[in-house]
Amino acid sequence: MSASDKYTLLRNYLRVNNIERAIVFCNRRHETRDLAEKLSRDGVRSALMSGEIPQNKRVKTLEDFRSGKIQVLVATDVAGRGIHIDGVTHVINYQLPEESDDYVHRIGRTGRAGAVGTSIAFACENDSFLIPEVEAGTGVKLECVHPDPELLEPIQEPS
Repeated sequence: MSASDKYTLLRNYLRVNNIERAIVFCNRRHETRDLAEKLSRDGVRSALMSGEIPQNKRVKTLEDFRSGKIQVLVATDVAGRGIHIDGVTHVINYQLPEESDDYVHRIGRTGRAGAVGTSIAFACENDSFLIPEVEAGTGVKLECVHPDPELLEPIQEPS
């Protein structure tokens, strides 16, 4: 998958799987902001969580995420530790973290307290070189699956 396919894959995956509560992780604040804005423009109830957001706004955003007003929380690793939200069904690593510890903390946001959760990493030419480090740091071999072709089809605008 190329980097240019990532957004289409994310948007289609969210829609096809009817995902109602997911955290999508990016590595940089500007990437997080850009992705949250793009999802919002495409009608996904999304919000941003990064270190540049004031604490009072973070608290409000988390309340909205918990209550279901927000479907997708697009976050930097500021949300990877210490945030406990029941019912997060999916964690999507839109970008692989540069440290394997961050990967472990990110995926720990789903499947909490005995609940089932899904963790997905979108690896492309820009970050696939990080896979061996994540595997070594976690002791787990990541299963590489190519997305179904229909998930890479351009997003159809409503008519």
